[in-house]
Amino acid sequence: MAALLEKTILCPVLIGRTPYLNSLSQRLEQIREGQGQVILLAGEAGIGKSRLAAETKALARQGGFTVLQGNCFEPDRVLPYAPWLDLLRGFVASHDETALHPFAPELIKLLPELGGVLPEMRPTPVLEPEQEKRRHFQTLTQFLIGLVGADLRVGPPMDKRMGKHAGLPLQMIVIEDLHWCDDTSLEFLLYFARHLVNSPILLLLTYRSDEPTPGLTHFLAELDRARLAAEFTLARLPADDVERMIRAIFEQAQPVRAEFTEAIHSLADGNPFFIEETLKALVASGDIYLANGIWTRKPIGDLQIPRTVQDAVQRRIGTLSEPARRLLALAAVAGRRFDFAVLQLAVQQTEGELLKLVRELVVAQLVVEEAADHFVFRHALTRQAIYSDLLGRERRALHRRVAEAMEGLYAHVAESHLAELALHFYEAGVWERALAYSRRAGEKAQALYTPRAAQEHYAHAIESARQLAVAVPVELYRARGQMNQTLGDFEAARDDFQAMLDEARGRNNRQAEWQALLELGFLWAARDYTRTGQYFRQALELARALDDSATLAHNLNRMGNWHLNIEQPLEALSYHREALRIFELLGDKAGLAATLDLLGIANYVANDTVSGVAYYERAIALFRELNDRGGLMSSLMIYSSRGTDYLGRTAVPVKTTLAERLGDGELALQMAQEIGARPGEALGHSWLGLALATAGEYGRALPLIRKGLALAEEIEHRHFMATSHLILGALHWDILALPTARLHLEQAVTLARETASMVWMRIAASYLVSTYVLQGQAEAAEKFLNEVLTPDLPAQAVGQRQLWFARAELLLAQGKAKEALAIVEQLIASAPNVEQAGEAAISSLALLRGEALMALGRMKEAEAVLLAGQRAAQEYERPPMQWRLHLALGKLYLARGQRDDAAGEFSSVRVIIEALAGKLGDAALRENFVRSATAGMGRATPDSPRRKAKKEAGGLTGREREVAALIAQGKSNREIAGALVLSPRTVEVHIANIMSKLGAASRAQIAAWVVEHKIGSTKFTVKKFGDADER
Repeated sequence: MAALLEKTILCPVLIGRTPYLNSLSQRLEQIREGQGQVILLAGEAGIGKSRLAAETKALARQGGFTVLQGNCFEPDRVLPYAPWLDLLRGFVASHDETALHPFAPELIKLLPELGGVLPEMRPTPVLEPEQEKRRHFQTLTQFLIGLVGADLRVGPPMDKRMGKHAGLPLQMIVIEDLHWCDDTSLEFLLYFARHLVNSPILLLLTYRSDEPTPGLTHFLAELDRARLAAEFTLARLPADDVERMIRAIFEQAQPVRAEFTEAIHSLADGNPFFIEETLKALVASGDIYLANGIWTRKPIGDLQIPRTVQDAVQRRIGTLSEPARRLLALAAVAGRRFDFAVLQLAVQQTEGELLKLVRELVVAQLVVEEAADHFVFRHALTRQAIYSDLLGRERRALHRRVAEAMEGLYAHVAESHLAELALHFYEAGVWERALAYSRRAGEKAQALYTPRAAQEHYAHAIESARQLAVAVPVELYRARGQMNQTLGDFEAARDDFQAMLDEARGRNNRQAEWQALLELGFLWAARDYTRTGQYFRQALELARALDDSATLAHNLNRMGNWHLNIEQPLEALSYHREALRIFELLGDKAGLAATLDLLGIANYVANDTVSGVAYYERAIALFRELNDRGGLMSSLMIYSSRGTDYLGRTAVPVKTTLAERLGDGELALQMAQEIGARPGEALGHSWLGLALATAGEYGRALPLIRKGLALAEEIEHRHFMATSHLILGALHWDILALPTARLHLEQAVTLARETASMVWMRIAASYLVSTYVLQGQAEAAEKFLNEVLTPDLPAQAVGQRQLWFARAELLLAQGKAKEALAIVEQLIASAPNVEQAGEAAISSLALLRGEALMALGRMKEAEAVLLAGQRAAQEYERPPMQWRLHLALGKLYLARGQRDDAAGEFSSVRVIIEALAGKLGDAALRENFVRSATAGMGRATPDSPRRKAKKEAGGLTGREREVAALIAQGKSNREIAGALVLSPRTVEVHIANIMSKLGAASRAQIAAWVVEHKIGSTKFTVKKFGDADER
């Protein structure tokens, strides 16, 4: 705590103002061209005008500008020329006074202390007031413009006496807080603005837009009329920027808890100064503190109001009459926003009397009129400061007056005001009505997918029941528990569901007992699947005893999902299909949608992505029909992967585009954020990153997955933490950043073991073995693999199959190609839908099979398999697999002595790798990827016969001759890519090389060259699948 108290609570970086700063930077550049500028920075107090001005001054100084500044102060509102006198004092203190000599006789009359600096100067005679003012205006203008170097100034030459003392070529003048400016200074500012147009001067002015004076309003109108200025109005910061600001202040690497950010954002209204002041007060009082490296807070009602805010509010309250103060207290109890009609009914005053008092509040700048009958406190902190100053008994009495007024006024539309009625009756201690309204308000908030509001209402309902000394309805425990679970509060949800279970058993309510067991089982799925299974088995026994079909079907689904997560997909499918039959007989659409969703993920895990996608599409349609946003979010999220390559690299993929997958994933994430589903938001970020990574969009993927991991860590969702680490590990394995991949995969294995999630554990373990193999650590791979893969493990579920895939990789690395090939061929043969898609559709297995065949010397078969794998990788949009297949084929050609063909394959590898690496923002990752991926390519220098043939053929490689031959046949780039199993980008590279070597300027010239040299009739013809000679 001592370290925190010593910390300066100021944001070290400028947050949320980049567009403004960029625009101001551009204005500075325009000044260099001799275009004078007037810029207004407007906004409420504390919004960051001075901070933005300071950043602009720093840019100006870096750019060689001389910066002058004058400030307006509240006591100086009636002091003529106050900001200009402040500017002159600053100039004298930091510059050579000789620059003042030509103007001193006039300036001394404005600033008499100049006489002490320039004792030889005497003031000029005083003229008539209006003439004297004009002379002052002219002198100040000449002085300020005269500071600009004559050689850089645009326009007619200046008076020689001014040029003689020039030497400051670019100038920025800042005048702060014009809302406190005297009228004479505003008049001069307008005069000066009209005269600086042709001088390289930036005049930057700041003012509070919510505190205009008549003089300032007139000044701004004149600027608008003459179009002399550009105005930037600074807005309050959104919640995301508030979070960034808190992280910067406290040097937090991990995200700040969402509820803490929301509390600060709500209380400070996104005002940077209020945010800093609030944090300062909270740190000083211990209301915010570090717990396990994560910032947390006390309840919002206990937050301390900053002294600066309390002081400002008290000074404004001091101007009010006593009746207005009483009304202000009532308004603060009513809420941030309040209705005129509610106050009138609560205070029992006439409209005229009340209007007079409300006007006092407006004039004191405590509230503003939002609409004809609606008012709002200017800041949430203002309202909180007034509210916190009331005694508890005062608050209860005022809450009751407001609640009863609202109940009477809104009796016919109470449903629209449930939240307000619930809150005011609860705070008033009117428990019976608080229980009724809070329960209804919670149900409404839950139906609208606002879990945090629903959780608070249910908590108030439970407390109201306890105050009434009546039994808490078990449904309230369940409802609050569900909201806590949605918000990611595991402990609170567990306590609620356990309380529900205890109450249900105490009352012998077997239906509620069954429901509580299901809720507890589902909750524990985030942390321990063993505990989940125990609860689900108890619930299933009870469901069969209840003899209720719908209850049984729901329980069958829970049991099925549990079997799925311990990687028993056949048992899972059996349970889900039984549940599906029951719901179909009952005509229960909600039950059907939930079951179809579970069948979708069950088929994914059973290695049948085609069936999984079909089930998800049916589920999504039903969830949309039912307007079930929670179910739709969940289905869309998992459906968006379409059984993606990282998690299903031994499954037949589904033909889809990245745009389609991203569209579904982004919609799911948006829904999770809108309904406040924190676990869904965590998974949604990682799942979007997964879609991007498997398509080779690594740079876009990494921040999303990291955000998903941070959110999962924040809510301590260990299953989703394992998921994020697994995806990060697979991505780093994919880009050959093997040490980082290993760290993530080891964490994924550990977390998955803790939660007993066998699916994630085995998939992560398979990638960890693959990483060991790539690192050349066969012994470590063997030892670890023996721990997780027993000889009797079936190859049914995706995790099981991936372990067998890893076993084949290891065997191949150990020189046991025959054993490796047997495993791979078994994995291919047992894959669902392989007969329809073809054996090469699973490109990762095609690669491993081709490499095993090569190791066995079966080159012709290997070539056929690798070529087919290339076609599949291209067809299913798998660039990361494409370069690996090209590399393997290049090695095959090199081994067979086909150096020209090997060079062509290696060229394709380089093209793809450079394209993929170019999408990585991290230079170290990018360089390592390119270096590691291309290190496996051997020398492919053409042998003498081929070199001779190449020379005879214009220096073209074999691949280039193949491309040229297809051009002569009139094939398009896409058709050439398909025929040669290349990407369109690779074809473009080959064509550019051909044109360069032949000196051709068009495809027609290439075609003519092919005909002339009879390329199409020579041995350099395009190979078809399976045509290659065995070597």
